[in-house]
Amino acid sequence: MNLINETHDPALHSWVASANAAGCDFPVQNLPFASFRRQGSSEPFRGGVAIGDQIVDLAAVAAAGLFTGEASVAAQAGAQPQLNALMALGQPAWSALRLALSRALRAGAPEQAALRACLVPQAEAEYGLPARIGDYTDFYTSVHHATNIGKLFRPDNPLLPNYKWVPIGYHGRASSIGVSGQAFRRPQGQTFVPGATEPSFGPSQKLDIELELGIFIGSGNALGEPVPITEAEEHVFGLCLLNDWSARDLQAWEYQPLGPFLSKNFATTISPWIVTLEALAPYRVAFLRPESDPQPLPYLDSAANRQAGSLDIQLEVLLQTPAMRAQGQGGAPLVRTSYRHAYWTVAQMVTHHTVNGCNLQPGDLFGSGTLSGPTLDQAGALIELTSGGKNPVTLANGEVRSWLEDGDAVVIRGWCEQPGAARIGFGACVGTVLPARG
Repeated sequence: MNLINETHDPALHSWVASANAAGCDFPVQNLPFASFRRQGSSEPFRGGVAIGDQIVDLAAVAAAGLFTGEASVAAQAGAQPQLNALMALGQPAWSALRLALSRALRAGAPEQAALRACLVPQAEAEYGLPARIGDYTDFYTSVHHATNIGKLFRPDNPLLPNYKWVPIGYHGRASSIGVSGQAFRRPQGQTFVPGATEPSFGPSQKLDIELELGIFIGSGNALGEPVPITEAEEHVFGLCLLNDWSARDLQAWEYQPLGPFLSKNFATTISPWIVTLEALAPYRVAFLRPESDPQPLPYLDSAANRQAGSLDIQLEVLLQTPAMRAQGQGGAPLVRTSYRHAYWTVAQMVTHHTVNGCNLQPGDLFGSGTLSGPTLDQAGALIELTSGGKNPVTLANGEVRSWLEDGDAVVIRGWCEQPGAARIGFGACVGTVLPARG
């Protein structure tokens, strides 16, 4: 469990002027990690840290020998094309590097001149996947989403009896995960219309979004060695934004008895920046269950998880249609919600995933599952917002959507803010739908 320390001081300012601007996602109190290189170059990808509108090039930092001790070791690991080696070092190394960067980026820091030479403008960068993702597990942590979906698929039994006892998840496809900016073809597969004599094959007509957070595993655990909930967060490097695109018509036909398959494995988009759990420490909130609900079994419970296991991360989805893009308009807001409404915490997901001896590895990715809030305007998927397509959404420019159309771009943003703490953000997670292959 990360504690508040000097890096969270809201009074801190950076000598990188853009980091001090109101509403900036990347002030000195944040310092998230990504993999990047200059656009159009043949440079190798390497780790970077966001500060304002700039990136601290960890390869340049390591080459310059700016840090010592554990921070130096961490910077060298972060200089590799992806962040797995840094993730594997563990929480003390992550914290040492974050502290060294925080001190060196503060106004008046003696390292200013040397570190300035290690900056690359974000406007000149392109991003790769931040880690080599060996395994991807998608959870189902919003009871509101589970209930809303259940009403559509199983009106007489919307919430299955295991939901409030066990963190539900399934193993997804890692190869089709892409970084923000991903454009993918509309998926094709089998669908079945009630009353038909057989299924049909073709492009999905009910393409949807899923507003999620991604959880990147840092240091892993040995096969056969469960991670207790009191140590679970020590194995989490940080969080990113995630859109788990879903073909609802394919899903309705294929999901019984084993769950999603072609309806989910064609594309998942994540934001490039991983915000560390340490940076999120000021935004922890109590993990609460309704008194009438069953409380977690002992292996999924701890005093720390009850007191501060949830995170108040504000989340927003915007939809930009081709017509909006042609007119130079940004996306129209669809959803606003908070991660604090999740029914299971990050620590509980890690603990449950490993309780049977499953070994997690650095760079493994969890999806939180669709993060819907308690009211319909906080629903994290079109299938909920439109009641299964029956009640289309009217956008700000008058266009109407039940499901995504070709050319639509979806933008997910996330941030944290509260009195007495600096506002920090996640950047953006953007993906665009292309026509199905002919």
